[in-house]
Amino acid sequence: MIELRIDDGVAEVVLNAPEKLNALDEDALHELSAVYGRAAAARVRALVLRGEGRAFCAGRDISTVDPATDDVPHFLGDVLTPLLRRMSAFPAPTFAAARGACLGVGLGLLIATDVVYVADDARIGSPFAALGAMLDSGGHALFYERLGAHRTLDLVYTGRLLSGAEAVAAGLFSRAFPTDEVEDAAMDAARAAATGATAAFLASKALVARLRDERLGLWDAVAAENVGQAALSATADYREGFTAFQHRRAPRFQGR
Repeated sequence: MIELRIDDGVAEVVLNAPEKLNALDEDALHELSAVYGRAAAARVRALVLRGEGRAFCAGRDISTVDPATDDVPHFLGDVLTPLLRRMSAFPAPTFAAARGACLGVGLGLLIATDVVYVADDARIGSPFAALGAMLDSGGHALFYERLGAHRTLDLVYTGRLLSGAEAVAAGLFSRAFPTDEVEDAAMDAARAAATGATAAFLASKALVARLRDERLGLWDAVAAENVGQAALSATADYREGFTAFQHRRAPRFQGR
């Protein structure tokens, strides 16, 4: 169900179960985690995540779940959360191309990705208001941080889904594109990143994670930037970038 293609330093991860809108059961989540592990081991310099067919991911596949015996702590705590952490910490820039349904677990996959491009008419949010369940997969944190308490609870209580265009306008994700352009846009961005200064990108990725998780203030963030820049100054790509700028030519980064 999960496909991995690697070409010229870029990994393409494809959720390939279009007949069920790429909904994911526990086995599929384990498979997705393993694919990210394989991509990391291959030392790719960028990764793109997308869904095959008309949807990105309609969430958890509950077609065979018995709510009377569903082990929710295991599914969320032992399976889903470790996957989202692995995705978030992937050692290269990550991009997602999302069209159609991006619901529940599918929303979580986007939250765990560095850069998210969505189709204008994507449907983003959670159908949980109709299931007697609460928003999960990091949705509360994303919505509250970007939308505030009132708009978050409005979406929770009503179950209303945001379009891709609305989500980008609200600052939830990176950019919106026409449906037939979103996957090419994400792949183009990933290819560009794969030829860039990988160490510098990862330093920024780590600092953004600290800003999110540790709520660093301005001067703590400046201090962290100073430390990171000092470390980067010892890399080959830093020297190449400066030399290229001084000689007015395009840099030839090697990712180190």
